[in-house]
Amino acid sequence: MIVKLPPSRLFRSWLSLAGLVIAGSALFAFVLLFAIDLMAHHGNPYMGILAYVVAPGFLFLGLGLMGLGWWIHRRHELRSHPGAAPHVLTIDFSRAREWRLLACFVAGTVAFLMLTAFGSYQTYHITESVMFCGQACHGPMKPEYTAYQHSPHANVRCVECHVGPGAGAYFNAKINGVRQLVCTITGDISRPIKTPVHNMRSAAETCEQCHWPQKHNGNLEHTYHHFLADETNTAFSVRMLLKVGSGGGPAHGGSSGIHWHVDKDIKVEYVAADEQRLIIPLVRLTDAKGNVTEFRSTDYTNALPAHAPRTMDCLDCHNRPAHRFRTPNAAVDAAMAAGRIDPALPWVKSNVVASLVQNYATESEALAKIDSTLRAAYKDHPRATSLIAEAQTIFQRNFFPEMKADWRAYPDHSSHKDSAGCFRCHDGKHKTADGKRTLGASDCNSCHLILAQGAGAQLEQLNPRGHPFIHIDAEYSDLSCAECHTGAFPK
Repeated sequence: MIVKLPPSRLFRSWLSLAGLVIAGSALFAFVLLFAIDLMAHHGNPYMGILAYVVAPGFLFLGLGLMGLGWWIHRRHELRSHPGAAPHVLTIDFSRAREWRLLACFVAGTVAFLMLTAFGSYQTYHITESVMFCGQACHGPMKPEYTAYQHSPHANVRCVECHVGPGAGAYFNAKINGVRQLVCTITGDISRPIKTPVHNMRSAAETCEQCHWPQKHNGNLEHTYHHFLADETNTAFSVRMLLKVGSGGGPAHGGSSGIHWHVDKDIKVEYVAADEQRLIIPLVRLTDAKGNVTEFRSTDYTNALPAHAPRTMDCLDCHNRPAHRFRTPNAAVDAAMAAGRIDPALPWVKSNVVASLVQNYATESEALAKIDSTLRAAYKDHPRATSLIAEAQTIFQRNFFPEMKADWRAYPDHSSHKDSAGCFRCHDGKHKTADGKRTLGASDCNSCHLILAQGAGAQLEQLNPRGHPFIHIDAEYSDLSCAECHTGAFPK
């Protein structure tokens, strides 16, 4: 039996048929990837690269091979004898060779389709992995990936927070994945990468899937260990009671502490004048009875931005939950408190911080300069090598000169020591129009109590009502810590 394939030039060469198989497999892979992602519990932004870049790429490759086969065959026909009959690809089943060729072609096609399905499925899971997000695809995201590995959310996959449910989020994630690929290839990347504050999912879709803001947490005790930048690295610790409370409202015992800001029965809104939401000229409070009170910053004289107010949620304070870059002061204090840096080394706090905050062009330059600087200062000390290694580790975890990323580029709003944080609103300068009400600023005990402070036996002198804060050696009366503290040395 002889089977003649259609006379179209697209089917008159094995090259065209191979292109047809590749194009069909690519279409099969696209449909499979689309179906897998559509039925998944959550989306994956990198599926856009696979489904809308890789699969179509193979589809066009297959179509190109089909076109090339058509062109080669047409060229062959033009060179043939004018009266010759057009060549038609035939399969003669009476010949064993034809059977073998056909069997190999069919087997190869089936195997290729199976490999396409298996590869597509495995690639889908690889693109969901943290390794892929942080390393394989996101070279420019090295700062975020490094900080993530040492964060409280290091066991939470990237896609859990960065991809939303629904068709709209699904489509945006695919387009965004393609855009990120193009930017990575072309090098069109901002340094530092801008925090997408206007495109971030709400806390209700992310944080509150694990954390329950209505839960009453009560008060939490925390001790902050600091070392002064003097010759003896004087220790100074603050034992503090944080009034976390809850945003539970009457149904959960009433709102209290810091978390009253997210009480479900009230609404706190604000207007920011900059992209990073550092300057907040207007705060609006709507209480449980519907009464509205507006507080405006007396320092802000420009016209208010035209965009609508934002309703406050967890991310307005906890803005770096998984990508926190520690300040050099905080990182060195932690290393000294843990014994990784010996506080007995003279001037070690100031020397290490100074070596970290220099202007370096690359990480390799920074590591070399940190080594030479600290080795020259402590060349005769037996712990010089371990000191240098710890300083370099601190740098590698928190400083990324190639991407211009560190704590200055990404301030943390959950406190108010090294950046404005809480004092973006609670600075004592946000007042009602009649001036009778001010956003509480001077009453530090509203959010925390200083149980003890100092060093040694002083930390055992507990006062349940709270001590006045002693700034090194005198009672502290000024308001904003960040006006002097920068995360490195005071201004």
